[in-house]
Amino acid sequence: MIFSDLPFTLFKGLAVLSTVAAIFLLTLVAASRPDNWATRAFTRYCARLERHLYRMFIWMPGHRIALGQGVAVFVICSLKLFFPLPLIVFIALLAAALLGPELYIQRALRRRSRAIEEQVDGFVLALANALKSRPSVADAVASVQAVLTDPIRQEVELAVKQMRVGSTVDQALLAMAGKVGSRRLDAAVTAILVGRQVGGNVPEILETTAASMREMSRLEGVVRTKTAEGKAQIWVLAAFPFVLLIGFSWASPGYFDPLSETTVGYVCTVIGFAFWAASVISAWKILRVDI
Repeated sequence: MIFSDLPFTLFKGLAVLSTVAAIFLLTLVAASRPDNWATRAFTRYCARLERHLYRMFIWMPGHRIALGQGVAVFVICSLKLFFPLPLIVFIALLAAALLGPELYIQRALRRRSRAIEEQVDGFVLALANALKSRPSVADAVASVQAVLTDPIRQEVELAVKQMRVGSTVDQALLAMAGKVGSRRLDAAVTAILVGRQVGGNVPEILETTAASMREMSRLEGVVRTKTAEGKAQIWVLAAFPFVLLIGFSWASPGYFDPLSETTVGYVCTVIGFAFWAASVISAWKILRVDI
């Protein structure tokens, strides 16, 4: 009788406190045994975040982001206890807290790589002009920093610093290309190194390479323009079944109950989802034209 008179919010508060205590105890156990699987997984995750951030010259410890994700998960779970959040909203918020930061960082990396690809032909052309007055590739690379803009200027500046502390030209340029992960920059570095090793008119080789890259950029722009409409149609067709599902469920509650309450309904749902996923993946692969 005594417990039945307590407000329901008090039980929710006790549940939250119990959750906090459990997380605290698990943290203590993980800290006391640094070789357990949870600590190793946390360390690997933080290291992966730091590698992605360092590639963008963002010097932030990965554990800050991981701890922020833990706090966000705790807040979302607390909101679910105290407020009647719909299950779909709760799952969406939880997925955003767990996957959002890393997906955002990877998207920023791809955008940075595309920005560097757009600047590679200018870098190669500037290097070709610098080599006409300087026979040394290292001196030419150091001299073009002033005419470059971010983000490729940061990569060239790092390569120059590596050469000043003892790395060879080949090592510095290869490290720059491997760090960025751009096929166009790989081609430019290959042209520089091959022209340097085999001799010949290196500035002319680089000018030809820059012209080829500009033509490739033009062709890629044409392809993106031609496939943009198809990609938009993919997103519309991919979202259309879910829009119909929400609309019918709102207009006629219980309309799709046979799909979730019977064995035949489960089988039909799984088959339909499999065909939907296969069609979206197939259409996306068709439109991913690689030049």
